[in-house]
Amino acid sequence: MNIHEYQAKEVLRGAGVPVPRGLPAFSVDEAMAAAKKLGGNKWVVKAQIHAGGRGKAGGVKLVRSLDEVKAEAVRMLGMTLVTKQTGPKGRVVRRLYIEEASDIARELYLSALVDRAVGRVAFIASTEGGMDIEEVAKNTPDKIAMFHIDPAEGYSSFIGRDVANVLKFTGDQAKQCASLIEKLYSAFIAKDMSLLEINPLVATKQGQVICLDAKVNFDDNALFRRPDMAVLRDENEEEPAEREAAKYELSYVKLDGTIGCMVNGAGLAMATMDIIKLYGEEPANFLDVGGGASREKVTAAFKIILSDASVKGILVNIFGGIMRCDIIAEGIVAAAKEMALPVPVVARLEGTNVEKGKEILAESGLAIISANDLADAAQKIVKAVREKK
Repeated sequence: MNIHEYQAKEVLRGAGVPVPRGLPAFSVDEAMAAAKKLGGNKWVVKAQIHAGGRGKAGGVKLVRSLDEVKAEAVRMLGMTLVTKQTGPKGRVVRRLYIEEASDIARELYLSALVDRAVGRVAFIASTEGGMDIEEVAKNTPDKIAMFHIDPAEGYSSFIGRDVANVLKFTGDQAKQCASLIEKLYSAFIAKDMSLLEINPLVATKQGQVICLDAKVNFDDNALFRRPDMAVLRDENEEEPAEREAAKYELSYVKLDGTIGCMVNGAGLAMATMDIIKLYGEEPANFLDVGGGASREKVTAAFKIILSDASVKGILVNIFGGIMRCDIIAEGIVAAAKEMALPVPVVARLEGTNVEKGKEILAESGLAIISANDLADAAQKIVKAVREKK
């Protein structure tokens, strides 16, 4: 689960992490009131969406008067902000963050994430702040350093000192950085974060080390024990289909292709998407119905796939172990009849009650194409989609 920058900064502020003062605003009047309350004569007006690259897209502006605050609030609220991370459709700006301006001396990069390859939390640090870290990794990988924290040993103060050294901090700023790293790690663990990115971390002309930006993702699987974080969810920033899938505990991610996939098991779903690409088309989604899906859950999954206008065909790939093939077949038939089956469907079923499942599909009266194996299924759905174009 992602949250907005202003929410992330409130979480960090609660952990004692230094961040600039700022206030959220949902209207032009609230933006003006926030600037007045913060005081001073320079502010930063920031569009709040769940995507990076806001500054380059015109979603972050330094202003020097209340009139400019008003003008930027009028411009940003309701605008569709298109960045590298939003895709061409962009995101509608519904919230702003009015923040006191900072006198920046240096911009740096810092993040913490779960490194699943080694099963540890890792800090990533670079002197190249304010830039796309992917570009830094590609062009100057020597400017990125990674520090792992052993969960058995816990946090040690030398990690903060090592990060400060990589970021070229000395004296009091090195102490500030080391303290900040420890607080960030504590917040990361305490709130079940999966990603914490500070880009940029800045050193100010006054000698302070502060988090000028903050991006936080939480582990969805831990939200049941973090109700204080769960309430921060902004459903307007999520794909409607993904929200609907969450209601049925379906693992669904929208993609950019034309062939919808309904599969049981994450590994099988990945293989299904790969073989669709192998035969020349692109998957429209990742969808794992799980091992114990009911007929209702399968019906919901089918409807979610069909709700995507870009879907021109559906590939159902089920290996029935815990999941029975007849349950899958019943769900497909129920959803297809309700939605009039506007696109070709190819079904490959194997495993428990497979013959009964195939019988249900055959007797449904629906134009569902059966496949013998995964390669056969992929070839058939690619052919059907291309004939339909």
